[in-house]
Amino acid sequence: MPKNKSHSGASRRFRVTGTGKIMRRRTNKNHLLEHKPSKRTRRLSVDVQVSPADARKIRKLLG
Repeated sequence: MPKNKSHSGASRRFRVTGTGKIMRRRTNKNHLLEHKPSKRTRRLSVDVQVSPADARKIRKLLG
């Protein structure tokens, strides 16, 4: 039987930690950062855990 391929878009956006949690980047950290307060950009730079409702779908895409 052939190997399953992971979804290439999902593999770029999400990562799985050693304990199995799925992490994602926060929104609003890509561009137009000049006018956003430094406090906000620092807060946005931290990865967060994916909500449990979405985690099942994402885990399936990651293979």
